[in-house]
Amino acid sequence: MKKTITFIGNGNMATSMAKTLKNSYLIEVVGRNLEKLDIFEAAVGTDVTKHLLNDFDITGKTILLCVKPANIAEVGTKLQGKAEALYSVLAGTKVETLKSHIAAAGTVRAMPNLAATVGRSMTTLTGDRHLEAEAISLFNAIGTTLWLGSEKELDIATALAGSGPAYLALIAEALADGAVKQGLRRDDAMTVMRGLFGGFGELIQNEHPALLKDGVMSPGGTTAAGYSALEAAGVRHGCIDAIEKAYKITQKS
Repeated sequence: MKKTITFIGNGNMATSMAKTLKNSYLIEVVGRNLEKLDIFEAAVGTDVTKHLLNDFDITGKTILLCVKPANIAEVGTKLQGKAEALYSVLAGTKVETLKSHIAAAGTVRAMPNLAATVGRSMTTLTGDRHLEAEAISLFNAIGTTLWLGSEKELDIATALAGSGPAYLALIAEALADGAVKQGLRRDDAMTVMRGLFGGFGELIQNEHPALLKDGVMSPGGTTAAGYSALEAAGVRHGCIDAIEKAYKITQKS
């Protein structure tokens, strides 16, 4: 019999995760509005057990907390009992804070990303060690997982993998815009860009980025000219700075 996963929160991340986890788990969701819970169920595409938040008993349950970080105190006051396990995807919300608001036998912070929608999330985890194996098994259902030894490391990884889809989307759009500027039709530019990212996603799994770059860049060639332009524009520094700025935001929570 499938184990039940209880989502507290029914927003975009909860929906993305539930769409994939439904293949391995029974889905239960807790929220404030029954109409929105019905929308969640329709989006997930399977039967979902639905509950209103007020005085919901979490005793013995495996919880996936997917509310806004600012709402954790309010949500905690509306939950009764003690969960078996609490998995939180709240960016920047420390384990200590989670434990102070929601009672659980074990607590884990998790940071999946947008690719959870297609079962390709890069999820980082940290928290109570006795839940490590279960946490990895749970989040492997939506992609790749990595257990980290500290919350600082998870916050840094959040700046990379959690926010990373937005960075890559900017680069993807800009590259397509560059092709359009030179005369390629928009639809064709988008098709080429998507093919580029699809193939590169496979290549980067087994090769260091520097070696991939060297393998493409011939002396005095087109890639060398384009690469030089990126360096001159400060793209490398911009990427490094983006991680620093995003990481610092997690420390303000």
